[in-house]
Amino acid sequence: MINALLITLAIISGLFLVSPNIRRQRFWKATVTPLASIIGSGFLVIVPLLSASVGAYAPLAIFGIVGFAYLVGEAIRYNIKYAEPSTTYHLPTFFKTRIDNLSDISLAFAYVISVTFYLLLLASFILHGVGIEYNSAAKAIATLILATIGIAGWKTGLGLLENMEKYSVSVKLSIIIALIVGWALHDIQQIEISSTNLLKFPELDFWSTFRTLAGLLIVVQGFETSRYLGKEYDPKTRVKSMRFAQILSGGIYIVFVALAVPTFHLLPETVSETGIIELSGVIATALPAMLIIAAIMSQFSAAVADTVGAGGLFSETIGNRFGLNENFGYLLVALMGIILIWTIDIFQVISIASQAFAIYYFLQCLLACIIALQRDNEKTRLIHACFFALLAVILLGCAIFGVPAE
Repeated sequence: MINALLITLAIISGLFLVSPNIRRQRFWKATVTPLASIIGSGFLVIVPLLSASVGAYAPLAIFGIVGFAYLVGEAIRYNIKYAEPSTTYHLPTFFKTRIDNLSDISLAFAYVISVTFYLLLLASFILHGVGIEYNSAAKAIATLILATIGIAGWKTGLGLLENMEKYSVSVKLSIIIALIVGWALHDIQQIEISSTNLLKFPELDFWSTFRTLAGLLIVVQGFETSRYLGKEYDPKTRVKSMRFAQILSGGIYIVFVALAVPTFHLLPETVSETGIIELSGVIATALPAMLIIAAIMSQFSAAVADTVGAGGLFSETIGNRFGLNENFGYLLVALMGIILIWTIDIFQVISIASQAFAIYYFLQCLLACIIALQRDNEKTRLIHACFFALLAVILLGCAIFGVPAE
């Protein structure tokens, strides 16, 4: 009964999301890229990672992570409105140029790592679905997919990649809806049989917990991609769509983690990137297969989203300098990612990429702080400047002290 309900719910949700009225909305198109990137590996790995690191405190932890990410998003949105039209405010050339250059370097590095991670995770879920656990096979699949994305972006540009994103994001969201409903029904049944004594509240050390959660920053990364879609969307659209993507994805993370807590005791002691598959089978027998499909769509759309962001970043920096178009940036990201695929460990990269993104966000908050001080017509400029400076300090701490959740 529950299997039929969840499958039907996923189909109805999917048909609604891929309907022409939704797909053709410009606002939804602008939302897809940051949304695809934010809900990438996150909903697949966040449950086993938080279970291992903070136990039943996981809802508080994920609330803190997505809440902090939203505040960082405010700095990015501030920069979209006030840093991009550089003629509006006369920033010191040294600060503006150096901060922009350092931001670009750190973000480019982070994008290549995150795309590589997404596709390795995608390959792991594909192989898990057919009962194969060969590391080399996962790397070969990830290489093939990344090469396809790179060539597609090189040949046809942003348009085809966005279309690929829209359909994969729609499928993923429809399955997530069914997953959340299924988990909620399961939890209601568990309450009825009084199984809440299975919840584990471990003793936490504040400093080690902070370092672990800082290493999970990549889970909610992706909203910054909106800043690099300037050739397609105006600042107002990018600001609104980024904010909506963060609110929607944040709500999904918080609800999903909260619902999953009563089933934490069923997870294996060793953290596995595919552990959520076995756990979902406890909820409904149809969910593992559905979740594998969602995982494939999730990693693909997230990889495309970050490739799109990297292409826009390339166009604004190296591309402009050497006369190369944005499409070449997609190919360059793919080539660099293929090299990393054969040289990295899948869980180590979570912390490495988190630190790279933290550095980028730190620099963006620093830039927002400088801009706030330049806005003489803004009565609250000191409040804004202090707010962005505080975010910058915290992000610098995340970059320096963040550790993998193992």
